[in-house]
Amino acid sequence: MASKHKVNQKPRHSLVYKLGVAAGIVTTLGVVGALVANQLLYGYTDPWNTKIAEAGIVEKKVQIGEVTFNYVEGPKNGPALLMLHAQHMEWFSYSRVLPELSKSFHVFAVDYHGHGKTISPAERFTANQMGEDLAAFIETVIGEPAYVTGNSSGGLLTAWLAANNPDLVKAIVLEDPPLFTAEYPRIKDTISYVSFASCHEYIESGKTEDFLIYWLTSHAQFIAKNAGPAALPILVSFIQTYRAKNPGQPLETPFLGDTMRLFVRGMDKYDPYFGNAFYDGTWNVGFDHAETLQRINQPTLLLHANFEIREDGVLNGALAQEDADRAMSLLPNAQYKRIDSAHTVHLDKPEQFIQIVEAFFLGKESDSATSQG
Repeated sequence: MASKHKVNQKPRHSLVYKLGVAAGIVTTLGVVGALVANQLLYGYTDPWNTKIAEAGIVEKKVQIGEVTFNYVEGPKNGPALLMLHAQHMEWFSYSRVLPELSKSFHVFAVDYHGHGKTISPAERFTANQMGEDLAAFIETVIGEPAYVTGNSSGGLLTAWLAANNPDLVKAIVLEDPPLFTAEYPRIKDTISYVSFASCHEYIESGKTEDFLIYWLTSHAQFIAKNAGPAALPILVSFIQTYRAKNPGQPLETPFLGDTMRLFVRGMDKYDPYFGNAFYDGTWNVGFDHAETLQRINQPTLLLHANFEIREDGVLNGALAQEDADRAMSLLPNAQYKRIDSAHTVHLDKPEQFIQIVEAFFLGKESDSATSQG
């Protein structure tokens, strides 16, 4: 549910400012400057691609039932660790932590249904069916019980896996999951519901236009807050040009901050039918959050990021404190950690996330100790 991110950027770091710098290069250096600026903007490749490759992490595909999973796998340097990204994102959101974690774990980061390069029929966009497919992934690809960490909707899937497949899951980290808040009727009072409503409206309207562009133009206030007040038309134009110049390549927006940039990259491959499943409630059919938590006996860490309750009563975040407290009262074997971070902790505080994961799963000493719940 990555639409909840609050990305604070100073005006001088806005999209308009950074593109203005590029324009200055063109003005100053003429044709050569234009070529340089063009390469900087449209030839940009995220430097973490190189770090991923240097760590021996390889992108792969596997067919499991009706689903073709896209995922990355690292060297076998330790116990298996499965990582499940936030909604609207993809496996690459873990790029900032994968190289380091791959030194201690046998890492697997998956694009789950409706995201990235994974191909799945929309009929499988339910927690139960996705959970079954991911359990089959652990059995087929990983081949041994795994530690699992999941962010946001990936955290909900992590909880499902632990409760329903205890023989496949050793311990879990729930990274700011929307427990209870993604269920009806509570979901209607969350900021994420606005994004899900956009998915529903897009589908119901019969539109066939680019969903990313549709989503961006439908959330102008979100773009203004996270990229600058005049950013929307420039961002849309840039995306269209970048795609034309880099067909089939991941969408890069080098002038945005990491969280916003990887959000846009993830949204470029996002299936609106996935968001619609949260809007109409079908994703949670047969998946009761409270009942699920009570069945998780493995060691569990609930990582709780920042949130706010707006004046209109809408939750801007995944969990209010009362939700986190309720979750802890239901989990039989859990620790709780409140962290000063945006929703996607592994992007906002990557070093701290690495320390927390290694400390909890492997018992390594960390500067950030967990507290018993």
